Amino acid sequence: MHVLKISGNDLHDEAYLASFAQTVAKLSHPTIIVHGGGKAISELQGQLNLKTEKVDGLRVTDASTLKATEMALSGHVNKLITKAFIQAGIQTIGLSGVDGGILKCLKKEHPSADLGFVGEIYKVNIKLLQQLMGTGLTVILSPISLGDDGHSYNVNADEAATAVANALNANLLSFVSNVPGVLENGRLHTTLTMNQSELLIQNGVITDGMIPKIRAVQKAMQAGIPQTQIINLEGLQQGVGTRFLNG
Repeated sequence: MHVLKISGNDLHDEAYLASFAQTVAKLSHPTIIVHGGGKAISELQGQLNLKTEKVDGLRVTDASTLKATEMALSGHVNKLITKAFIQAGIQTIGLSGVDGGILKCLKKEHPSADLGFVGEIYKVNIKLLQQLMGTGLTVILSPISLGDDGHSYNVNADEAATAVANALNANLLSFVSNVPGVLENGRLHTTLTMNQSELLIQNGVITDGMIPKIRAVQKAMQAGIPQTQIINLEGLQQGVGTRFLNG
C-alpha cells in the first residue's frame, strides 16, 4: 500500500497533472492519493474578497472560508486530478473525507487562537476505502473531513495523508512536491534519519518551506508508518527522493 500526498502548487498545469497520472498508472501497488490545494483556495478567496489568515501554517477557517475551501478542494482540484487519472486509463473515483464519513474529525484546538472550522482526524473509514480499492478503483481524496457535529472541516492535507496511511497500514507514504527532496549544497540526501534532519534544520541547511515538510514526515513516522519520503514528480518516476529512517 502506497499513499501519495500531492501538494496543490502544480495541479493547475495540465502537462504536469497528465505526467503525474501516467506515473501513477505505472505503479504496481495499490495507491491512494490525498491532495492539497492551497493555491486554489487562496485564488478563490481573492475572487470572493475573503481575507486569508494563517496561524502556524494553518488556514483560519470561518464559515465563508470553509465554503470556499470546500469548493476549491473537493470540487475544483479533486476533479482536475480525477479527470487526469481517467484520461490516463486509471479507474478512479474522486471523493472528499466527508463522503461515506471516510475522514471523521474533531475541531482542532490551538493554544493561542480559534482556528474556526479546522479539524483533526480521529477516525478513518478503513472498510469503505478497502471496498473501493477492492473493485480496482484508485481513490483521489480531498482532506475536507466530517465533524461529529455534522459540519465539514478543513484538515491539513499532510495530516490527512498520514491518518490514511496509518489506518491502512501503508508501507510507504510519499510527500510529492516541487522539490526533489532535502538538498545540501546542491546534493540530494537520498536517506536521512530524523536526528540528522534536526541537525540540518539547526545548521540552517533545511529552511523555509522544507521545515514543515520535515515536521510532517516526523509525525508520520511517530504514527508508525515504516517508510516516508519527500520527492518530486521526476523522482517518483525514477524512484529517487529523500527517504527517512528512524533514529
